[in-house]
Amino acid sequence: MKSLFRKMDKTILVFMIIYSILGLVMILSASSVSAVLRYAVSPSYFFVRQLIFIVASFFVGIFFVLKIPTFRYRVLSLLYLAGVLGLLFLVFGYGFIAGGAQSWLDLGFFNLQPTEFAKTALILFMACFYEHSIKSKKPFMYNLIPIIIALIIFFLVAMQPDFGGAIIIAGIVFFTFLVVPFAKDSKVAFVKYLGIATIVGIAVLLYSGSDLFNSTQLARLKFQAPCERYMESTGYQVCNGFIAFHNGGLFGVGLGNSSQKYLYLPEAHTDFIFPILVEELGLIVGIIVIFGYAFLLYRILCIAKGCDSMRNALICYGTFIYLLLHLLVNFMGVLALIPLTGVPLPFLSYGGSFNMNVILILFVVERISIENKQSEERRELALLS
Repeated sequence: MKSLFRKMDKTILVFMIIYSILGLVMILSASSVSAVLRYAVSPSYFFVRQLIFIVASFFVGIFFVLKIPTFRYRVLSLLYLAGVLGLLFLVFGYGFIAGGAQSWLDLGFFNLQPTEFAKTALILFMACFYEHSIKSKKPFMYNLIPIIIALIIFFLVAMQPDFGGAIIIAGIVFFTFLVVPFAKDSKVAFVKYLGIATIVGIAVLLYSGSDLFNSTQLARLKFQAPCERYMESTGYQVCNGFIAFHNGGLFGVGLGNSSQKYLYLPEAHTDFIFPILVEELGLIVGIIVIFGYAFLLYRILCIAKGCDSMRNALICYGTFIYLLLHLLVNFMGVLALIPLTGVPLPFLSYGGSFNMNVILILFVVERISIENKQSEERRELALLS
């Protein structure tokens, strides 16, 4: 284990620890009021549950993920993807509704959201599939298999309806495909086929009776000037987020002293955790947090560039896209630059399924960092011999 730890990317590890602690502190502060007044549970209810998720994720990451060589992912990613597809179908029969979407399975001790596992499953599957495809020089049409599977997952998520999750999945698959070293003509053909599939898919959703285009979902498309629409649900949430930013100023009102968490922001410990952070700790801390995220993304790219295998590089690029999309959609949503879609922030927002996937996929990146350094050591020994 010491040998593995020595080869890990220490920056990513430190980031995961610091941001997990910061997230726990902010969740305790942001959720304490709503836990009592809205959910009638202990003020520390969400904090304790998040702590359990994080500890369990670090345990699995350190003692299992770090020890599994990535060449084994070719089989494991297939099993993982098959399991996720099964869970997504299961949601329609046994899932429960929360936040207007039937996206969760009640496991008793844990509410599982298969959509989050679908994101990481697609990253791992695409990386393994395209490494094999490129090496074997398969025809271009063969390379559309992951896209077809991704479209099935996209529509399963969209029909829940979880528009934010579907958009993130589409973005991960689209940009990861563009990273694969295909010929330019093949990528142009891919965009053409994707355009046709999108038109057909929208038509199917329109005539399938899906709730994706119901009045609640369509209302989210009205996102500009939120404070002029204060009495509307989307305007109310985002405007109160603006008030939180304004209250915080440069240095904040102090940890635990937010006024907006007193039920003004309905999702203060999930989607709107960042406005609460700025209100309590100030804009300066908020900017530092953003730069921290940017540095994490930079480190992932550095590891990707040091990879010997296409599989490992694609996993890193897919992880980069996954985290970047979550950051952009969340920040732009709370700033009323795009429609609000209910996308959480990595580490900071409450959510067991989401944060578990973020932590574990980052441990996969750490495993890749270990393999990069092992390859480097082998090259150095070969030069000496």
